[in-house]
Amino acid sequence: MAVDDIRVETDRLILRPPNAEDFEAWAAFQKDAETMTYIGGVKSRPESWRVLCAMVGAWRVRGYAMFSVILKESGQWIGRIGPWYPEGWPGREVGWAIAPDHAGKGFALEAAVASMDYAVDTLGWTDICHTIDPANLASIRLAERLGSTNRGPTRLPEPFHDARVDDWGQSRDQWVENRRKFQ
Repeated sequence: MAVDDIRVETDRLILRPPNAEDFEAWAAFQKDAETMTYIGGVKSRPESWRVLCAMVGAWRVRGYAMFSVILKESGQWIGRIGPWYPEGWPGREVGWAIAPDHAGKGFALEAAVASMDYAVDTLGWTDICHTIDPANLASIRLAERLGSTNRGPTRLPEPFHDARVDDWGQSRDQWVENRRKFQ
């Protein structure tokens, strides 16, 4: 299947590879200090462009990367969630970040469940991690809701090598069991 044809739908969301149409919302998202606290810090428009292009490029090179999260009802871009495994990363990750105006509405959980399914069922991953700063309580709560457990400290590659993160995660078999509560 061509990258541009990949689309995962949930009750309220469309998950699809990012594209140039996402840039304005992506840049606004990456300009928000609270949102970016645990995911690399605030980015300028040029930096946001490069990050978006890196995500698009990862789709082309690896065949997967984080999805753009789109509201079905309005077509609005509200975040990025999905499989992520850049060079030097401590494991195959399903990561998440939702724009602040849409946080606390269950969108992250809905998209994370679909992304976990995609990672296991489509990509064939046997283990999924979530690299989470110990102070990021919202992400820890989401990881716990997914059934992931803290497997201890881990290290990210440069330029994030000084960030304090724990490896939250679960095996494929654990996810197959844990996802039943979402069906």
